[in-house]
Amino acid sequence: MKVLIVDDEEMIRNVLKEYVEFEGNEAFEAADGMEAVRMCRDNDYDIILMDVMMPRLDGFSAVKEIRKTKDIPVIMLSARGEEYDKLFGFEIGVDDYVTKPFSPKEVMARINAVTKRRAAKDEPKNDVYKFEGLTIDMAGRNVYVDGEKAELTPKEYEILFYFVKNRGIALTREKLLMDVWGFDFYGDDRTVDTHIKMLRSNLKEYRKFIVTLRGLGYKFEV
Repeated sequence: MKVLIVDDEEMIRNVLKEYVEFEGNEAFEAADGMEAVRMCRDNDYDIILMDVMMPRLDGFSAVKEIRKTKDIPVIMLSARGEEYDKLFGFEIGVDDYVTKPFSPKEVMARINAVTKRRAAKDEPKNDVYKFEGLTIDMAGRNVYVDGEKAELTPKEYEILFYFVKNRGIALTREKLLMDVWGFDFYGDDRTVDTHIKMLRSNLKEYRKFIVTLRGLGYKFEV
């Protein structure tokens, strides 16, 4: 994930950059609104952390300018917590608002929440996916292999649906355990491998879409 951090205070940029990169994302910096607008014209970002009070061009004005050409999620960062500022931010399309001083961990949690909401909104509404002869109907909870219904266990359905929603993304075994089995599950990596082995067997030749990443985990790749 590419995160653009916009703030005129270098110390704040450095702290946020450290946390963003620690979670495996790419961090880019802009010291004011004008620089942020220029960077967004030339590049694509997955989310923007935008300070409100900055020289040359304030955060609200920068967001309005960026939104003329790019629909990038924005989280506003502000030392001012007045209700008017928050309402104005939401009116111009800001996705979230964090008041300074803030915890970097809270900002990261907000980033994850915003990106998940956006991803859910952008998903096709029919929830039916077709990859060659493999048809996956999430709403109906059905999977068809070359037109024949596959009999999967509830956990195999969950794993396959999670793979499809995160297709093209490298997924560690730890992340699969956390997101599919949940925080309260007590088990190890072999649990993931065993279920994926059974899932692959049921998908027959389309098992090829579940790629093993040696030493890391898996990826659903079509």
